[in-house]
Amino acid sequence: MYRLVFNQVLSRFDAEDAHHLTVRALRLLSVTPVVRRLVHRRLAPRDPILRVQAFGVHFPSPFGLAAGFDKDAGFVGAMSALGFGHVEVGTITAYAQPGNARPRLFRLIANRAIINRMGFNNAGASAVARTLSRPRGVPAIVGVNIGKTKVVPESEAVDDYVTSAKELAPLADYLVVNVSSPNTPGLRDLQAVRLLGPLLRAVKEVADGTPRRTPLLVKIAPDLTDEDVDAVADLALELGLDGIIATNTTISREGVSSTETGGLSGRPLKARSMEVLRRLRARVGDRLVLVSVGGVENVDDVWERLLAGATLVQGYSAMIYEGPLWAHRVNRALARRLRRHGATGVREIIGRTAS
Repeated sequence: MYRLVFNQVLSRFDAEDAHHLTVRALRLLSVTPVVRRLVHRRLAPRDPILRVQAFGVHFPSPFGLAAGFDKDAGFVGAMSALGFGHVEVGTITAYAQPGNARPRLFRLIANRAIINRMGFNNAGASAVARTLSRPRGVPAIVGVNIGKTKVVPESEAVDDYVTSAKELAPLADYLVVNVSSPNTPGLRDLQAVRLLGPLLRAVKEVADGTPRRTPLLVKIAPDLTDEDVDAVADLALELGLDGIIATNTTISREGVSSTETGGLSGRPLKARSMEVLRRLRARVGDRLVLVSVGGVENVDDVWERLLAGATLVQGYSAMIYEGPLWAHRVNRALARRLRRHGATGVREIIGRTAS
């Protein structure tokens, strides 16, 4: 039914306008506690075989929603009710900003992909902190993804991230430093180890100082060279980070015909995302939690990422094409597959095919 609605109705709307229609529907779910609880009871992952622990946090399923959809943490309860084992909100900057000019979101339907150049449009760390402080009505694991405010120069980036971390780390189940979006000028330069080291040290000090010690991860781009992937992995180990999220969107246009600028996500990113995951696993083993994202469309993709060494897997772009029941279907299929392979839990298969 959803695919019919998408093909006949939603695909005819501007991509960002269609997103706002979805947001309005989710807002209704978010402000209606009885409905939200009923949906959660029906769709949220409850099967014990799906439970997994990462950096001290218990996840009801390894499959979560990647950052980019819920930018201001307005729909955490709704997305958890729809079946996501965790919801990563953001990217959030220290100060509110409108993002880039429209049009800035484009569907590539034939490629099952999306290009975005949103530019970290969000309400700012203080506003998001207020939202996260409110009761959600249903259980939810929340990751908070923070980035650099556009107008802040590179020389002040550390202070900018620290401002966000101080507001948001105490409210997060885990915190993510995003230095890999292609839509903020100069942001990806921060992935260079000489700049990334001081930034991560400063944010880690904040995260370590929260009452429960908030786990800290860094999110990297698929466009890093293999040597740079290794260097970031080594730095994460050196600093005692909890994990790495791989990967963000790509500036590559291999396999697609669009020339729109921005970050490409969805099916064309699948192969490179897997390459980076395998390289990270070979470099760090099980000493860091690896979160795999990029081109995840179905249970086959989730299964492959877990076998390759990911503890958690995230998706977003495929939801645009699969609809609101996507996470529920993936969870149900994953539970069946685990049992078919004789596993009693997710942990038993993580890294099984890693070299």
